[in-house]
Amino acid sequence: MIKPIKNGGRYMPGLDGLRALAVLAVIAYHLHLDWATGGLLGVGVFFVLSGYLITDLLADQWRRNGKLDLRQFWIRRARRLLPAMFVMIAGVLVWSYWFNPPLLASLRNDVAASVLYVMNWWFVFREVSYFESFGPPSPLGHLWSLAVEEQFYLIWPLLFALGLRYFPQRGKLLFLTTVGIVASALAMVMLYEPGTDPSRVYYGTDTRAFGLLIGAALALVWPSRKLSAAVSTLGKTALNLTGAIGIGIILYLIATTNEYDSFLYRGGFVLLSIATALAVAALAHPASFLAGLFGCKPLRWLGVRSYGIYLWHYPIIVLSSPTVNTGGPDWIRIMAQIAATLILSDLSWRFVEEPIRQGAIGKLWRRTQTPTRGGRAGIIRVRLLVTTSSVLLALVLFCGGTINWYPTTTASYADDMQQCGHSGCETQGDTGSQAPPDQTPTPTPSGTPSATPAPTPSPTSKPSSSPTPTPTSTPGNKPDNGSHSNDGSVSSDITAIGDSVLLDVAPYLEKLLPGIVVEGKIGRQMAQASSIVDQLKSEGRLGNRVIIELGTNGAFSKKQLESLLHSLCDVQQVLLVNTRVPRPWEGEVNTMLAEVADHYANTKLVDWHSASENKDSFFYSDGVHLNKDGAQYYASMLADAMDPADTENIG
Repeated sequence: MIKPIKNGGRYMPGLDGLRALAVLAVIAYHLHLDWATGGLLGVGVFFVLSGYLITDLLADQWRRNGKLDLRQFWIRRARRLLPAMFVMIAGVLVWSYWFNPPLLASLRNDVAASVLYVMNWWFVFREVSYFESFGPPSPLGHLWSLAVEEQFYLIWPLLFALGLRYFPQRGKLLFLTTVGIVASALAMVMLYEPGTDPSRVYYGTDTRAFGLLIGAALALVWPSRKLSAAVSTLGKTALNLTGAIGIGIILYLIATTNEYDSFLYRGGFVLLSIATALAVAALAHPASFLAGLFGCKPLRWLGVRSYGIYLWHYPIIVLSSPTVNTGGPDWIRIMAQIAATLILSDLSWRFVEEPIRQGAIGKLWRRTQTPTRGGRAGIIRVRLLVTTSSVLLALVLFCGGTINWYPTTTASYADDMQQCGHSGCETQGDTGSQAPPDQTPTPTPSGTPSATPAPTPSPTSKPSSSPTPTPTSTPGNKPDNGSHSNDGSVSSDITAIGDSVLLDVAPYLEKLLPGIVVEGKIGRQMAQASSIVDQLKSEGRLGNRVIIELGTNGAFSKKQLESLLHSLCDVQQVLLVNTRVPRPWEGEVNTMLAEVADHYANTKLVDWHSASENKDSFFYSDGVHLNKDGAQYYASMLADAMDPADTENIG
């Protein structure tokens, strides 16, 4: 088995086992497997590992040489990280060129941000959510975490060198590192707002640095070079128990938390990092039984290739998964995706990562400097320079905009959104670029509906206060803030509050429930519902029967939902409609709705998720918005669930 370069230090196979656990958790999360709802925490494990290993390496270099060779450090990091990433990006671009040219348009900025290692801040500044967005995800969206690590690799060695120079005592340096840990953790707590999209605190280098710094602090108190196998029986027991506790906490958090769990952003990520530090401390020690267990050959094989696995798994999943899937997990596809990931990561390790780490590029360059018979060195030199220049030129041209050669497609996601009346619906790209409507890429899944214009209300219905059931794409329109109502009257008995899915259904609800007031708005969240109810009450427009269709755009807290239902305790009936959305928060939303609905006598849960199972033909290509057939079915379902009007309580 190929082993990684030791770089003068001790190889710790147990840490490769921990890498394997972390990357498997991330893959399970991106495959939306129910038993790993907290699989995104695998990234946090990687952060602690990186902080420990990098700081341990720097501290050992300082001990041996009395200084840090930062130039060589950064060259080694670039040699380790860049080639495999460039190959993966090239693979994604080639695949897109041949099989989905429109995807190239939305990848332009993502490629540039990836190469410059600023993907996380690119998403923050453009308000691209990691969790709450529709449309085809960017196959490069997972590179945000590599950006955080690379920023750490650039800044931390400088700070560490200054610290070693002016604070040579490890105690003082550890204190300053702890201050950084506390500051970063507090930044996450203070910037996090419960019930809202947590992407800002999830992406931010400032709010995630504590994981890397906790690993760095461990390296200061637990340097690998001082760890000896000569440990007493009691010491071995304590070591293994500590590691088992850390690993147990990691597994528990992966199995029981999710991306919207407030606990994570109020200390849970810190707990994960501390637990990972405990696990690293045990797995790095040669006397630990756990180190031998996690250093077994299968886990070591995965751990050694974990970087390539992380690079390749996400684009493979994104590019090979249907955008509309209302059935259960497709295990054949999932196993094929995992197999492809392992094969490509192994090829990356054997033919890209390992050879380059062993100095293949340097050896090739030295060959160009060695005179050979027949001028062979000159030919090699020219070929190398031409190849390198061509690759760099192609990358510059790509990021500069030549991909606008592929501006549109005839069967795009944007076309579907225009058909359903929501051009530019929600946000495009789950971790990817927010492309203009005419450039949004879309695979063509089975069951994609034909181009049927959005239906209009029947001629017999009363005139609408809006010319169409679809609001303009500009938020905040007045007086109804992007909503749609049937006739604007105050005598309606039924009010529906929701997001763009409700807008799809509005014309059919008007036919089945004449006089209904529909308050729908693109991108609406549950957190906004209470204020809408208060406004409708003040205007006398709140009916005695209320439909709540929210949760499409992200999860919410139990307190927010209970507050909304408490404000509706005087109405005759509240219909809570659960959601079908191909995003990780779907299960959290539906569980919350079912749990809370049972505690309110006037509230009924409408199970749209079950009703739409195995009905791909109801949806447009984002797997969320409804075509004509789906909207009619949805409206009929709501009408059937509605209680007869209680005339004594109307008004």
